[in-house]
Amino acid sequence: GLRIELTPAEITAMEEQAVAWEAGAFDRAMANLRQKRNALLAETDWTANSDVTMSEAMATYRQALRNITSGLDTLEKVEAKEFPTKPSE
Repeated sequence: GLRIELTPAEITAMEEQAVAWEAGAFDRAMANLRQKRNALLAETDWTANSDVTMSEAMATYRQALRNITSGLDTLEKVEAKEFPTKPSE
């Protein structure tokens, strides 16, 4: 392989890309958290049907899932967040 040195402009562009990627870490982590939360809610959507009586434990679980993003304002908090345990159906 041929090795070509980067120009100062290319180095600056790469550094700017790295900074932009790091700046988006929180948004990506929140998107991942919401995606998992939405999947867990979807698994239990049937319990919210009008012909099903939802247990108190299931209602509490679903509310905890809906509230999971509340108060998350740093990447560290998002990464440390644990999902509630799904009750037995």
